[in-house]
Amino acid sequence: MSTQGRTAESQDAGFARSVAAASGADPLVCLQCRKCTCGCPVAGRVDLRPHELVRLVQLGERDEVLRSRMLWECTSCQTCVTRCPQSVNIPALVDALRQLSRAERKTAATTVVPVFNDVFLGTVCRLGRMYEAGLMASFKVRTGRFFEDLDKLPMMLRKGKLALLPKLVRGGGARKRLFRRAKAAGGKRR
Repeated sequence: MSTQGRTAESQDAGFARSVAAASGADPLVCLQCRKCTCGCPVAGRVDLRPHELVRLVQLGERDEVLRSRMLWECTSCQTCVTRCPQSVNIPALVDALRQLSRAERKTAATTVVPVFNDVFLGTVCRLGRMYEAGLMASFKVRTGRFFEDLDKLPMMLRKGKLALLPKLVRGGGARKRLFRRAKAAGGKRR
């Protein structure tokens, strides 16, 4: 992916400013030194490397950014931030872009991370803790990946890594209210 051929006319500083406001990180101060990319543990397997993602935000390439697999592969390890001479908080940018990507229904077609996130949070909301077997079953049904990793199931059961029934945690009503408040406050951040 090359950003060199882009013209100044294609810049939409409004997009960069809105991402900065949502994330608390300013992509416009990025110098494109690529130090973030050099340390990124996922840079070799994503469609956009960290410095390219920031550059496309600077250029206002909204659709390309919001459809990027990088948004869902980033582990928020903070390596990019520690290497950046301008302290551009790329994980914060990525978090804001993930929310925008989901809100506009532009998530990368090749990722299942948003499905996993939904199933995980739904399980914690309902049960108060993680129930791995239920999470895996729900995830497999929602993604259609029924037989992926199936060979690991017998070993996990034999070693007691998967409980067949969930353990319930008291306080379900309070927990659900907390999740509703967090969801309502999600759009009002920063």
